[in-house]
Amino acid sequence: MYRNTLAYFLEDLWSKGFKLSDEDVQFIYFGKNSANAPEWKTIVAVKMTLKVQQTFDPSFFISILEHIAKTDITNKRMAYESIEEQLSIAKTTSR
Repeated sequence: MYRNTLAYFLEDLWSKGFKLSDEDVQFIYFGKNSANAPEWKTIVAVKMTLKVQQTFDPSFFISILEHIAKTDITNKRMAYESIEEQLSIAKTTSR
């Protein structure tokens, strides 16, 4: 199995003790397909969701994924920078 696939990533999470429910995994694939996002962007969205929320939050995940699914985001660095920018904007507007 290719090590950068979404399936491998989710399996790796499981082996590290982070157990996503079957519903969570189904939602991740649903989000990937509905946003028409490549696997690497889906993985970035899952990683950021878990990092920020400390759990899998489907609505947070889908908002992150839809944000980075844009075609002008072409690499991981751009994706992470764009997410961080959105999160900092959200923090300043919620105060």
